[in-house]
Amino acid sequence: MQSITLKKPAPFEKYNQPVGDRYIDVLDGVRAVLVLLVGAFHIWQQSWLTPHFTLFGQRYSLDFLLRSGYIWVDGLILLSGFLLYLPYARAEMGKMPPVGPFLLKRFLRIWPSYALNVILFFFLAVEKYNGNGAYMAKDLVTHLTFTHTFFYDTYYGSPINGGLWTVGVEWWFYLLFPLLGRCYKKKPMLTALGMMTCAFVFRAYVSTLTDTRMWFNQLPAFLDVYALGFIGADAFVALRGKLLQSGKKEKRLFSLICLLCVILLVYIAKAQASSSGQEGIRLGQMAHRFPLALCLLVLMISACFASAGVRFVLGNRVMRFLSAISFQFYMYHQVLCVQIRERRLIPSVSETPNRDSEWPWQPVFTLCSFLLPILLGAILTYGFEKPIIRYFEKMRSRKKK
Repeated sequence: MQSITLKKPAPFEKYNQPVGDRYIDVLDGVRAVLVLLVGAFHIWQQSWLTPHFTLFGQRYSLDFLLRSGYIWVDGLILLSGFLLYLPYARAEMGKMPPVGPFLLKRFLRIWPSYALNVILFFFLAVEKYNGNGAYMAKDLVTHLTFTHTFFYDTYYGSPINGGLWTVGVEWWFYLLFPLLGRCYKKKPMLTALGMMTCAFVFRAYVSTLTDTRMWFNQLPAFLDVYALGFIGADAFVALRGKLLQSGKKEKRLFSLICLLCVILLVYIAKAQASSSGQEGIRLGQMAHRFPLALCLLVLMISACFASAGVRFVLGNRVMRFLSAISFQFYMYHQVLCVQIRERRLIPSVSETPNRDSEWPWQPVFTLCSFLLPILLGAILTYGFEKPIIRYFEKMRSRKKK
C-alpha cells in the first residue's frame, strides 16, 4: 500500500502570491499603523507615559514619535486618495464608476456612525454649553452637516469631539472627487499639478498669517496629498501589471525601499517633534506635509511588492481586524481616554497621576485607553456600521430586480 505524504505549506506562502488587484492586504496594515500612531499621540497627551528602550547599552526614547503623532493624519488622507482613485485607475476611459452610487456608498459608510458619535458626545457635553441654546444648536447642526470646520466656535471651541474635523475634510473631498477623478483620468499631469499648486499656494498664504489654527488643516491644504494618492493608484496598477511574476531580487529591492522610507519617516517625525510653540508646530506640519506623504506613498507601493515577511507584518489578520474597526476607533479613542482620566475611572494616589508619573497608573491607563476603543470599535463596526451598509445594499439590489 502506497503511503501518502501531506506536504506542509511553506511559511508565508499566501504572501508570496502576487498582490491582489482589488483587495490590497498590506494597506490594511498601513491604515492600522497610522490610526494607532494618531491614537498613541492623543492617549499620550493624557498619560504622559513615554516609552523607551535600551539597545547595546544606549537608551532610546520614543518621545518624538508620540509628540509628533498628529502628523499621521496626513497619511490617512493620502490612503483615502489612493483608494478613492484606484477604481478609476483600473477602469477604461469609457467605463468610469458612476457618481450616484459612489456618493451614496460613502454617505452610508460614514454618516450613520458619525452621527451616532456626534449625538452621543453632544448629550454628554450638554453642561459645557452653560445653557447657551443658540450655540448648542449651531454646534450640533454644523457637526451633523460636516460644516463644523467652517466656524471657529464649532471647530476649536466645540465640546463634542475635537477629532471629527478630519471627517468633515474627507466628506467635502468626496463631493469634489467625481469631478477631480475624471479630470485626472483625462489629463493626469495637468490635474495633479493644479491640485498641488492650489495646496502649495494655500499653505504658503496661511503661513503668513499670525494665527494659522483655522486654516492649516482645511481641505485646500490637503489637495497635494490627495493628488499623490491618485498618482500612487496609477503607479500601483502599472507596477502590478509588470510585476505579477516578480522574483526574489525584485522583492528584496522593494523591501529595502520600505526600510529606507521608514528611516526617512522617522527623520521627518523627529524634525516635526522639535517644533516649538503652537504656531511652530502648525507651520512645521504644513512644511512636512508633502515630503511625509511622498515617503508614505513610496512605502505603501513598495510594501505591495515586497518580500513575504513585509507583507505578512502589514497584511495579517490582526491588521485586517484593526483596519476594519479603524473608523470607529478613530472617532472614539480621544474622547474616551479623556473621560477615563477626568472621571478617574483608573484609581490613582495622586490627583494628577499623569504629571506625577504615577506607577502603575500610567501603563494601566494607556492600556485601557487603547483596549476600550478597540472593543467599542469592534462592537460598533460589526453591530452597527456594517449591518446598515448591508441593509441598504439589499434594498438597492431589490430595486434593481
